[in-house]
Amino acid sequence: MNTQLIKNVLAATGLLSIGAAAAVFLVSSADRKAPAQTEEKTALASVIPYMHAPQWYSHDLNLAGEPVPLTDFEVVERVDREVVSNVFRAGPTLMIFKRAARWFPVIEPILKENNVPDDFKYLCIIESELANVVSPAGASGFWQFMKGTAPAYGLEVSEEVDERYHVERSTQAACKYLNEAYRKFGSWTLAAASYNMGMGGVNSKLSEQQQQSYYDLYLNSETHRYVARILAFKIIFSDPEKFGFNVRNADLYPQVAVREIEVNGPVPSWVDFAKSNGVSYKILKELNPWLRKPYLTNSKRRTYKIKLPAESSFDYHNEVKNIRMPYAH
Repeated sequence: MNTQLIKNVLAATGLLSIGAAAAVFLVSSADRKAPAQTEEKTALASVIPYMHAPQWYSHDLNLAGEPVPLTDFEVVERVDREVVSNVFRAGPTLMIFKRAARWFPVIEPILKENNVPDDFKYLCIIESELANVVSPAGASGFWQFMKGTAPAYGLEVSEEVDERYHVERSTQAACKYLNEAYRKFGSWTLAAASYNMGMGGVNSKLSEQQQQSYYDLYLNSETHRYVARILAFKIIFSDPEKFGFNVRNADLYPQVAVREIEVNGPVPSWVDFAKSNGVSYKILKELNPWLRKPYLTNSKRRTYKIKLPAESSFDYHNEVKNIRMPYAH
């Protein structure tokens, strides 16, 4: 079909505002008309978002076992907005699927050990998309702890060491917070909301509005959407293909096998340390992003576990073959 003709049709029907989505649809339509390929496709996971996202709300929905009131039209539409938004931002959502293969196996056991429901791994997704990012306000790491809050939950934050970037340690810290919030509110849903606006903020809104349920509160836009975002990823991860994501195990990021070396004294140079252990400084930093300086004075003689690759070489192709995630095939 002529490109100019397509543009004219889109403009005439008022669809230029969703040109990106339409382009994906048109390309996928063209692919379906092409002759079948006998050779197996080697491209990355295909992403073909539907022009109309499938209905998800015909089924029961819960967060950490707590029912979502789907009889409330506003709640249904709130969750639906987040499902649609994340289905049609296909690139970032596909990257989350890829990273989840590496990090869910790390996060899930820690949640379980701390009696935090498995659904809270999706909270980590909406906080950071499973990456060590920094927010405009300065919240950092997978679980987005603020510098002032992190030490209260057992994380060291200094110029040389910042455990907000340590996935295992920060997950433990998040569990401490969530359990504390659950003890306060008796609700995992309210605990989740408080991760965004604080326990004091949630408590104040419950009191002001004389309500007991998160879903009955009138909140600021961010907290209003927060739990719905968690639910949206739970819904999408439960059946990716239904929402247009053809996620294959072969397209996911494998875990990197590591060994650990304990350090309980100063390290004048992490570059020299890495070289003496047969790895580059780059790989040392990739595996230990919580090391914030190229040296460690360690005046308090704390013991740190430094991750290094378990093997001298990493067979990516072979490791990918071993990936088995419930949301992929």
